Amino acid sequence: MRTSDYARLLALAAIWGASFLFMRIAAPAFGSVNTTFLRVFFALIGLAVMQALLRTPMQFHGKLKSSMVLGIINSGIPFLMYAIAALWLPAGYSAILNATTPLMGALIGFSFFNETLTLRKWAGVLLGLLGITLITTTGELSLSGNLVTGVLACLIATACYGCAGFLTRRWISERGGLDAKLVAFGSQLGACLFLLPFFGYTMATGPAVNWAQSEVWVSVLAVGFICTALAYLLYFRLIADIGPLRSLTVTFLIPPFGILWGYLVLGETLTGGFVIGGAVVCLAVWLVVSPARTAKPVSPQPER
Repeated sequence: MRTSDYARLLALAAIWGASFLFMRIAAPAFGSVNTTFLRVFFALIGLAVMQALLRTPMQFHGKLKSSMVLGIINSGIPFLMYAIAALWLPAGYSAILNATTPLMGALIGFSFFNETLTLRKWAGVLLGLLGITLITTTGELSLSGNLVTGVLACLIATACYGCAGFLTRRWISERGGLDAKLVAFGSQLGACLFLLPFFGYTMATGPAVNWAQSEVWVSVLAVGFICTALAYLLYFRLIADIGPLRSLTVTFLIPPFGILWGYLVLGETLTGGFVIGGAVVCLAVWLVVSPARTAKPVSPQPER
């Protein structure tokens, strides 16, 4: 991996770590379905503006449908699950559970996509889970039905992420590729159309919502334009450059940012165990994304 790839991984982790903060603010105020739909709607608008400014030709070369289905799997369902989790889980906890994505990706890739994993990468995934466990067990949440629901919602989301990375490679990269901006735009279009009926039903039959909350709107706009539109441009470019499994390792870096933003903005607990767990997670990232060293060839000796 190049230095620029590592830099994009770090930037993407910081942006996606902030998304859990924004969802934690918006979902309890506007509702999970409403928040999720507005997130992908504003992301779609942001991407459309980028396409227009950059004058990107809207030529999908037969991959629009695939991009839209990817949007359901990689945005619509996961975003909704995290919005549900945000009703009960602190932002940092959702970010921590999001880090199970590489494990889901490894298991799904190994089981369904003929992905070969080295012992080094398996060790990195397992070490990452150990770091996540260290962070999680130092928290102050007590076991309850709402907590279990939030955790399950996060795990459904990470399973979708794990699957979507390989589907992106199969449907997009292996079929000649597609501009990352177009993949991101098509995916948000698919997610928006998928969520539109749920949004309409919620608006018609759900409880009344107080839309006059400026702080909540700032969070919705930020999670749409920055944490989705901009972030997915980075994410799909990473998949094209370094592959789905290495791209999924960005989720190892998200928990530290998610907990940090939650601590700074919402005053969520930042325990000493986070430092140890975060160090273990960083080591796990290095194991998974760093290239394996190969032995240097021995120069032939002249015959005597």
